[in-house]
Amino acid sequence: MQTHPTRATVDLAIASLVSVALGVLLRSPAIVGWAGAVMLGLAVARLATRTSVAGIRAAGFEMLWRGEGRMKRVGRGDQVELEAEIRNRDGRAARFTGLRAVCSPELSIEVSPESGEVPAGGRMRVAVTISAKRVGRHAVHGLSLELQGGPGLFEVPLTFANPYGVEVLPRSFQTMVRSARGGRSHRQADQGRPSPLMGEGDQLRELREHQAGDPFRRIAWKASAKRGQLMVREYEREERDVVWLLLDASVELWAGELGEAPLDRAIDEVAAVALRHLGRGDSVGLGILGARVLAWIKPSRKPGHALTLLDSASSTTGCIDSDRSGLDETDVGARVLEHLRPLDPGAAGRVLPSELDRIARRAERLIPRGPYAKSDAFAGSRRERILRRYLASFGLGSPPRLEPDRPRTDTEIARALLKLDERRLRPSLVYLWSPSPDPLTRPNLERLLRHLRRRPELRWIAQDMSAGIPVSTTPLGELVREALDQRALVALRRGERALKHLGIHVEQIRRRHLVETPRSGA
Repeated sequence: MQTHPTRATVDLAIASLVSVALGVLLRSPAIVGWAGAVMLGLAVARLATRTSVAGIRAAGFEMLWRGEGRMKRVGRGDQVELEAEIRNRDGRAARFTGLRAVCSPELSIEVSPESGEVPAGGRMRVAVTISAKRVGRHAVHGLSLELQGGPGLFEVPLTFANPYGVEVLPRSFQTMVRSARGGRSHRQADQGRPSPLMGEGDQLRELREHQAGDPFRRIAWKASAKRGQLMVREYEREERDVVWLLLDASVELWAGELGEAPLDRAIDEVAAVALRHLGRGDSVGLGILGARVLAWIKPSRKPGHALTLLDSASSTTGCIDSDRSGLDETDVGARVLEHLRPLDPGAAGRVLPSELDRIARRAERLIPRGPYAKSDAFAGSRRERILRRYLASFGLGSPPRLEPDRPRTDTEIARALLKLDERRLRPSLVYLWSPSPDPLTRPNLERLLRHLRRRPELRWIAQDMSAGIPVSTTPLGELVREALDQRALVALRRGERALKHLGIHVEQIRRRHLVETPRSGA
């Protein structure tokens, strides 16, 4: 059990040492005796603190989350409040200071109260207010405090290991939650760009004279026989699009200030455009591309599809997988072991960070206790996959890899466009979020786009590569920022010219009103 002195205790100890030195110099037994009594009193106070805290812990001193479930969803930038309860089953009151939350760095948390007293045999309510800066599956791992004994001269740090998941979805999540549910039921085929008046629908619009190019299967033979000329049936159906959203999720797009990186903004934009088209009744599909295909969700407009798209955009773009993580297997093992110790001291006891096999076996047993127990992870070996699954299950997270994905991502983008072009039911509209394909830095993608034989209507939303550059307060830092801004702007303009030369529409998202509508008729 660790015991730390308070500031008053340190000052008192320093004063007693100075008094001892002064008493020796003055040859005064009274001063030396007084200082020695003070130091003896501090030692007794330390022993009393350890004894009282040990008694409180043995009787039952715990923290529980109030309410049902072990996970909450929240939109990025919104706040959610959790309620915790600290219980003291001992016959003595428990005074504490420095109450704080142990949580993922992507979460900003305020705890109230920060200090107080849990009455003897009673409980105390704690409010935990959370605001999220970045999408993903994060967690509040527990609460930590300093428990004070008897005279309050010493503190014992305690940590309550009780994970609670906080799944952060794009900003549009709250708009989706507040929107009305239900509505008329429609029957439409999943086909591409239809006409608002004519098409391959199931409602007869009119009979008209046969024209060149009309298919024979539309000929109304009985009506043609009565009128003595060929007549064809003209059908109508409500206009519905098949829309695909492709997101470039290369790891280098996480670079920048937390919550303002290019990928942070792109995920919000993807979610907003998806909800907009689903609100119209369109079928929406989603492809998330990095060095490999991270997610591929087929178009649908069924109830619950919007939540599926938002959940995939937030969970699959993270950096837990081995090919996206900045942690190697040894680093992951050390992080897992560190998290295991307070959660299950018996399982983590006498295990060294280098013993990855033993860590993996213990981690596998505890994965079901995580708030995201069904999460999976990509890795080269089974042992590493288990360790990374543990990180994902408890919302521990991982920093992005430093090496860029760009060449391989460009190949996946071209393959995705070719795959959509070859589908039996071709999409009527494709959005692609990716940095502009500057011919100087991304010649392969520009060449592949040029040689695609057919393309659906493609709208390219260029990600702002200077978005995540932090604001500097020094003149030199501001000059560096301006230089990076200009460099990103030049690359953006070159890429836009290359896209327009290829006949690809360059889209501009109105970020102030992200949920309502993108520009240019998006």
